[in-house]
Amino acid sequence: MVKYNEYNQGDVIRIEGIKDKVVIVSKNVFNQFGLVFGCPIYTQGESGPLHIYINTKETEGYVHCEKLKLLDLKARGSICLDRIPINAIVDITDAIQGIFDYI
Repeated sequence: MVKYNEYNQGDVIRIEGIKDKVVIVSKNVFNQFGLVFGCPIYTQGESGPLHIYINTKETEGYVHCEKLKLLDLKARGSICLDRIPINAIVDITDAIQGIFDYI
């Protein structure tokens, strides 16, 4: 088990009690308090504006940006499995930002 303040934006984690892997999308300065924003990674799906395909050595699937969740990692066990590349982090955070744009 990893201490919650050791996670960074772009880390792919497994959280106790959650079936799917989660990618951390919040910035590192936010994560240091034990709360993170994360999006689930599903192995099945189709690419789209809010479903970003990722493929690394350990992780392949679709990040569902519309299913953004605030997760309290102090309350559950978790482990870091992988890290996604910076270009995927940019695509994911851009998609999330697009949900909240005014026009």
